[in-house]
Amino acid sequence: MPRRLSGPIEHIDYPPKDRRIHAHDGEERRFTSLKCEVKKESHTLDKKNFEKPVDIAHLSPNGLMSLTRATRLEQEETLDKASEQRNWRRWRTRSPWAFSLPMLVSTVIAVVLLLSIIHAFLTKQLDPKGCDMCWSRPVKGVPILFIPGNAGSFKQARCLEFESAQYYHNVIQQDPHALKRGVTSLDFFAVDFNEDFSAFHGQTLLDQAEFVNDAVAYILSLYHDPQRVQRDPNLPDPSSVILIGHSMGGVVARAMLTMPNYQSNSINTIVTMSAPHARAPVSVDSDLVRAYEKVNKYWRDAYLQKWANDNPLWHVTLVSIAGGGLDTVVPSDYASLESLVPNTHGFTVFTSGIPNVWSGCDHIQTTWCVQLMKAIVRSIFDTVDVHRPSQTKPRAERIRIFKRWYLTGMEHIMEKALPQQEASTLVPLEKDSNSVLPVGDRLILRDFGHNERPKAYLLPIPPKGSLDTKSFTFLSDQSLRKDGGALEVLVCSILPLQPGHSAALLSMSLGLSEEARGSTRLACKSSAPDVIDLPASTRRSSYAFDKAEPFSYLHYSPSDLADYRFVAVVDKATEPQRGWAIAEFGGSSDSVVTISTGLRSLSTNGLHLKLPAERPLVTRIQVPALHSSLLAFHLALGPQACGEGGELFTPLLRQFIEEPHESKYFVNVKDANISLHGIAPFMPPPLRAQAANTGVSLQFWSDPTCNSSIELSLKIDVSGSMGKLVMRYRLVFAAFPLLVVALVLRKQFQIYDETGNFITFAESLDICLRSSLPLLILALSVFAVSLAGSSAVSPGVRAKGLFGTGGNATEAAVDFTRNDLLLGSQDPIFWFLMPLFGLISVGACVLVNYAALGVTHLFYLPYHYLTARPSWVRMEDISGRSISPAFSASSPRRRLITTCILLVLVSTLIPYQFAFLDAVLVQLLTCTRALRLVRASNSPFHHNFYNYTHSIFLLMLWVLPINLPVLVVWIHNLAVHWLTPFSTHHNIISIMPYLILVETLTGGKMIPRLHGSWGRHITYVGFFALAVCAALYGVSYAYLLHHLVNGMCAWLVAVHTWGSGGVTLKGMREILEGDGDSGEDPKKQP
Repeated sequence: MPRRLSGPIEHIDYPPKDRRIHAHDGEERRFTSLKCEVKKESHTLDKKNFEKPVDIAHLSPNGLMSLTRATRLEQEETLDKASEQRNWRRWRTRSPWAFSLPMLVSTVIAVVLLLSIIHAFLTKQLDPKGCDMCWSRPVKGVPILFIPGNAGSFKQARCLEFESAQYYHNVIQQDPHALKRGVTSLDFFAVDFNEDFSAFHGQTLLDQAEFVNDAVAYILSLYHDPQRVQRDPNLPDPSSVILIGHSMGGVVARAMLTMPNYQSNSINTIVTMSAPHARAPVSVDSDLVRAYEKVNKYWRDAYLQKWANDNPLWHVTLVSIAGGGLDTVVPSDYASLESLVPNTHGFTVFTSGIPNVWSGCDHIQTTWCVQLMKAIVRSIFDTVDVHRPSQTKPRAERIRIFKRWYLTGMEHIMEKALPQQEASTLVPLEKDSNSVLPVGDRLILRDFGHNERPKAYLLPIPPKGSLDTKSFTFLSDQSLRKDGGALEVLVCSILPLQPGHSAALLSMSLGLSEEARGSTRLACKSSAPDVIDLPASTRRSSYAFDKAEPFSYLHYSPSDLADYRFVAVVDKATEPQRGWAIAEFGGSSDSVVTISTGLRSLSTNGLHLKLPAERPLVTRIQVPALHSSLLAFHLALGPQACGEGGELFTPLLRQFIEEPHESKYFVNVKDANISLHGIAPFMPPPLRAQAANTGVSLQFWSDPTCNSSIELSLKIDVSGSMGKLVMRYRLVFAAFPLLVVALVLRKQFQIYDETGNFITFAESLDICLRSSLPLLILALSVFAVSLAGSSAVSPGVRAKGLFGTGGNATEAAVDFTRNDLLLGSQDPIFWFLMPLFGLISVGACVLVNYAALGVTHLFYLPYHYLTARPSWVRMEDISGRSISPAFSASSPRRRLITTCILLVLVSTLIPYQFAFLDAVLVQLLTCTRALRLVRASNSPFHHNFYNYTHSIFLLMLWVLPINLPVLVVWIHNLAVHWLTPFSTHHNIISIMPYLILVETLTGGKMIPRLHGSWGRHITYVGFFALAVCAALYGVSYAYLLHHLVNGMCAWLVAVHTWGSGGVTLKGMREILEGDGDSGEDPKKQP
């Protein structure tokens, strides 16, 4: 039995600590009031308990000490110092609020980096907004089927309605030949999805696709009802519907063609806006990831077929319109069709490059931007042909029309309209009325209409076979498309002299006089269909989308002009008017500058270039190394000095890449922010092998009359580049912290099994920062570099799905999942991203740890008030056993009933994500109760249990964001129609280990220590594997993290049940009752 000491020693204030004494009978006893040990054999105090020796008097026969006054004073001072040091060390070891210098430094750096990235994302490298708002008016007719996106509304189709109706009434109805061309009014339909969250739930996406197929069948059936249709009976009934999809609505439109209820050939034209075609916007739902894999595989397999008859999508054209950097909802990289559709059937374009839009759009702006709505509506009107059952022109013609409306006209895939034009103008080679410029001279016109009649300026086309091939370029502030305009550009060939026939073949002649009828004449074609609109660039210009008349630009390559002799620039003005025009033939050696500097040198040293004074009208600077969407640069142009005549226009810059088709214009440019959507992380490779990447190109239009050089400098924008990480790596901030938490838990269990002390999360994190965490980050960085290097090599055999099983002979050349691992980077230069995100994740874990501690202490205050006992009731009896009601053992029946009810609900009504949220809240309550017990009795076991429950709570907190999106979908469906069943996520295995573990901890059961080597190694290897999988698959397959943590919870439940003693019925009973081996003294369990 424990003994109490009395006598002179009671006036010494010894700090209470659990020690043992040896009684006179030789039996070891427990002593709870004295700090040192007394042994019967030596009758002396154990001096190892003190920092330095003290004078101790001999013991009296009854075992009590008698000390001199001086000795007692010295001993008291020594014990006070020792007590302070030991109390600090004990606080440092046990306090969950403890911190270390490495952890503090890492957290501060991580917070600064994260805030810098967020600030850069919100303020740096932002495209200007230039969209006008669309206002709805009462209209008649609803042309096409609009599919809204994630949480979108059918009302978003109103702007399309208004623009289509306005264009039809103002233009189409005024054209008497429109009906002959097959153009007529359109009927608009819009789908109401009740604002479902299709971006978070794969089954919702598939349900929407099935519903829209039924809607298409119903729409087509309306045209067979004589009472509903007012069409010309001679026209065929429609057999297809044009689809316009916004955001996830575009993905739904593509998924429709893969559904069993799809009616063949009922869809042949799809236009999407801000739709994430290439990848799922978030990967928190396994059904969504699998739905994307299924739909994308169907489209890829179709277009990889050798013969058109085997391709079910041969008749389909798909256009993907992306908003660019202003879209902060879906990365515009995901709108790319390179990995899905060949350019013969579709393409991707950015709004900043669409003619007369020239502005970036955010995610919602793409539904109401007036400039964009006009381009979409007019392009669709041009594709309509009511004389065909499909109601549209053939596929090849449709794709040409879409390219003409959406692309700038300077892309290499654009086809010139000149070969299809018929000669319509006759120009005489008359010395007096027309002037022929010497070969190679530049034509510069200032003002027009100085002659009484039209005058043609003829530029001879350089002959074939010259060493440097010459391209023709023309730029003017006059419109070349307007009838009766002041300027016209013609491409001419010599008309054979056939009296009586030559003039009659042409509809118009210029400058023909009676004296000139016998002279040589030129048969000319108009270049108006090939005119490219450029944003006006003057001293008053600020943005490309300013309300100003655009410039007219022409460019013909030598192959385009191979069959012609002259280019005629005709001044048709009969009265003087202001304006200018520049025309010239320039060689590619002068107009194209290729920068061979590598990306590493470009990032560190930048680029400095000086354009000579004698330069062509257009200069193109190619930077092949600049192709990543993760980097942003700042371009600065030096001043351009002009002579007495003044400049015709200020420098105009076009930044562009070929695939996808992204162009940005900078008018009156002095400096510009250069960022692009080129090679992006996690993006699948192109559908077919392409030519070498040419990187970004900078195309300058500068006034050649100034005759002055221009200095150009290009430097990396570090802050702007950091902002680009947010959209590409959003899920990293949910996945990578699990890597840190898993390593911390691994270290906690390792120390617990060795010493019996379950250290705090902060202390374990401090140890990991000094050992395992940097090593793992380094290894993952090396692995990321090797993955990036392998991406540039031949792709090899395609791996189907996550584990690389399956395959198809037609797709064996491309592995579309090769960029899914780790950070998905395709360039080794971004090796530093792994340490960067690792450091940010450490800081995030530290902040969340202290936030969780704060929440726990916040809940502790009311809980302590409600459960406080009177002061005369002792919280701990002499045996040290807790009598606090904080963890009063509940009956096995209550635990079993609670768990079974939740599992039954999960299997029938609610998704397992709801049960997981419930488990997180219960775990928070368990942490609060554990803290109450720690405050009541300061025993090592209670500290161990509190640290253990807190770490499990943190682990579940980092899994919670992965489960919340599906939970939001379920709550939304419940609010819209609570009787509608939720058809997915009812697997009880996905939640059972979580529930059992949480229910076990509510009984205050501490996990046993594992003394066997195999059991300990399973724990350590399991948490290490969780950390590695969080890094490798956490971004592309985030839903896997829930199941991996679920597996670790199952193992912890097994350890709780069986511990180190094997499988027994006693262990099964103990896990339900909250009893059993706690890893400490059996008498000291809660």
